[in-house]
Amino acid sequence: MGDAATDSVTGLMAELFTSDRRGDDLTGDGTAVNPFKTVQGAMKYSAKRGTSDPFPKIHVDGDEGEEYKEIAKAQLKKQTKLWSEEVRREGKAKDREVEDAEKRARNLEEAKSVVIQEDSSLPEAKRIKLRESVANRDERVAVRGWVHRLRRQGHTMMFVVLRDGSGFLQCLLSGKLCQTYDALLLSTEASVLVKGELRVLPPGKTAPDGHELVADYWEVIGHSPPGGADNLMNPESSVDVQLDNRHIHIRGDSMAKIMKLRSVVIQCFRDHYRDLGYFEVTPPTLVQTQCEGGSTLFAFDYFGEKAYLTQSSQLYLETVIPALGDVFCVAQSYRAEESRTRRHLAEYTHIEAEMPFITFNDLLGALEDLMCDVTERVLRSEFGHLVAEVNPGFRGLKRPFKRMEYAEAIVYLKENGIRNKEGGWYEMGDDIPEGPERQMTDEIGEPVLLTRFPAEIKGFYMARCPDDRALTESVDLLMPGVGEIIGGSMRASDHGELMEAYRANGFDPSPYYWYTDQRKYGTTPHGGYGLGAERFLTWLLGRNHIRDVSLYPRFIGRCTP
Repeated sequence: MGDAATDSVTGLMAELFTSDRRGDDLTGDGTAVNPFKTVQGAMKYSAKRGTSDPFPKIHVDGDEGEEYKEIAKAQLKKQTKLWSEEVRREGKAKDREVEDAEKRARNLEEAKSVVIQEDSSLPEAKRIKLRESVANRDERVAVRGWVHRLRRQGHTMMFVVLRDGSGFLQCLLSGKLCQTYDALLLSTEASVLVKGELRVLPPGKTAPDGHELVADYWEVIGHSPPGGADNLMNPESSVDVQLDNRHIHIRGDSMAKIMKLRSVVIQCFRDHYRDLGYFEVTPPTLVQTQCEGGSTLFAFDYFGEKAYLTQSSQLYLETVIPALGDVFCVAQSYRAEESRTRRHLAEYTHIEAEMPFITFNDLLGALEDLMCDVTERVLRSEFGHLVAEVNPGFRGLKRPFKRMEYAEAIVYLKENGIRNKEGGWYEMGDDIPEGPERQMTDEIGEPVLLTRFPAEIKGFYMARCPDDRALTESVDLLMPGVGEIIGGSMRASDHGELMEAYRANGFDPSPYYWYTDQRKYGTTPHGGYGLGAERFLTWLLGRNHIRDVSLYPRFIGRCTP
């Protein structure tokens, strides 16, 4: 049977095809090749085009050996009746919508005449942050914030939960306060000022901190569209929709907790270094040298010269240790890496440190101490309870960390059947990718200090092992659920060794003159490391993807908003 016939005068389809087996009411066009799924779908399509009285000839699935057959008269009568009932229901719904719209318009017009004024006989309201509400119970206060949740109870009562970044507070608005023009338009995400008395809730009632603000005056600072943030996204929205609307997404409970903990974590790193006598420095992020390989450099024109966004501040930190001793930085780093894994970002917060006059064992101990101390500081902080709220299964760290050499990892992968993507075994000299590395770490089930990597797969600046010049005094800290969080090493302190490293990696030493000079003017054994703040947070908070802990994540295909 061919496509549907078309009326030669009207140009409308004279017959429509439906198929319960292979049709689709959303994408079908009524032809035999692309039928609708249901008779109701065909009738709806026809009615939109003005041919519902009568409907065109409708075909349904045929019997055995027949693709289609004309719908039986009894079935058509039943379907027409159903269609008529649906049309009546839609008509009534439209009438109700019109009535509701007219009623709302009248209510809004009437509400314009309702004016509220602050009672000058009341005590002056004390301006507070929401975090200060417990300390100001039974006082008249003024709070400002965004409408986080809103519940109307009839025409004379509204429960408004505010947030201001420091906390949450339920406000009770009643009487005329609920009947103003602004009250009828109020929606979530609007910003408001509310004044009133803070009262403890009676037993059996619940609200943030166990109290509520009984309002005596309020005003809108900035309205929000009807429906608030739900206009843009909701919990069921796709990842891309959530990322497109990150500016709204971060207002949600979960994201706000993560961003607060991000602030706490970075401060705890700074406190760790400060208490150990480190100085913080601020290296440049516009550079003309590379640190981790040219394939991941973001290049740009710098006033006619070629320059890059920094991959790491390590080289600059090394230049500061003769002046300041132990140093660290918290800075942005950039990797033009076309990786679509759940742990890679093109821009991330890099926490790096360098230390003079240390041994490789000193470096390993410093990494273990860093992780344990910062974790303990976060959990002891004012916001430590948020960790349990975001990641209920978190249990902290135990010392000592497991230590494993790269060669032992190669053996582990073979013994546990973890193969490369070609199906073969990993051999000495292979760079172990993220997937197998994470699988190994998850199976071991504890932090692993993976050490002594071959020189050919590590940075040019890494010191060689004294007992095996083919290996480096290098380390990656691997954490279950995430994989690598820290990469570090002793740095090549011998001038000749560094010059040979330039040559072996095909680097022109001249742009690195300032780095090379560190080996001329009082060289010393020294080492350091870099930690990705987002990876640390991903581990701490048990998130599945690193983008969850970045304010505005940047990765391949995403540089907005």
